[in-house]
Amino acid sequence: MPEALNALLLGIIEGITEFLPISSTGHLIIAEQWLGHRSVLFNVAIQAAAILAVVFIYWRKLLALAQAFMGRRDVLHPETQEIISVAFARDFVLKLGVAFAVTVVGMLVVKKLGWELPDKVRPIAYALVIGAVWMVIAEHFAAKRAAREGERTRITWTIAILVGLAQVIAGVFPGTSRSAATIFVALLAGCTSRAAATEFAFLVGIPTMFAATGYEFLSLTKDGQLGQENWTSLGIASIASAVTAFIAVKWLLRYIQTHRFTAFSMYRALLAGVLLALVPAAA
Repeated sequence: MPEALNALLLGIIEGITEFLPISSTGHLIIAEQWLGHRSVLFNVAIQAAAILAVVFIYWRKLLALAQAFMGRRDVLHPETQEIISVAFARDFVLKLGVAFAVTVVGMLVVKKLGWELPDKVRPIAYALVIGAVWMVIAEHFAAKRAAREGERTRITWTIAILVGLAQVIAGVFPGTSRSAATIFVALLAGCTSRAAATEFAFLVGIPTMFAATGYEFLSLTKDGQLGQENWTSLGIASIASAVTAFIAVKWLLRYIQTHRFTAFSMYRALLAGVLLALVPAAA
């Protein structure tokens, strides 16, 4: 298969799976059995390209938050007609910052300790199953709390810290799924709104993935390995990832308005079975 087509397919797979709570890592491992293994920079870069989709989707919200944060009063979100006050914007942005800071500190500690699991099939399959169970439990308790207390959309400081820690766990345990870990820890910690939990998880991913890409880029530059990268393939995969991620996120945001995440948990369990059945354990 031509290299350009390989890169295109990998970009599409990454774009679809990065934000759906089904683990992009698990899907890329399956794909790489036929499409070839890729560098760390390649995988992180197409993840960052997928994050661009969130920037495009939420740019009006981000702009309104920035304007209110800088001191404007009662900034109106043009799409949702939501009024974003200065107090809300500063509280929300600071919580995004705390979640990001917790992630950065946690990942630096993890790298310092050398604590990293290999991208092997068996641990990823186990992480998929554990994540599936985690999703069902989290949504069950969130639904019970919502029925008892009403829908709660507020992101607390506890949620912000736990979301940051969830990103660290997702980074350490391939197959966990960053989106699944962050969305469902927010639901368990008291945000009973699937939409609010998903939005916060996606927005935290913006600085997180851009920082991860920058870190890998600087590391490879320092080691003199950038010349080994196929930049044409990386460009094709990145564009494909951004476009398909945009479509996937738009679809997910509509889906969760009327559906629970149960279908994704079932899919994760099925994917774990496929990984164990079709991919060699040593891969």
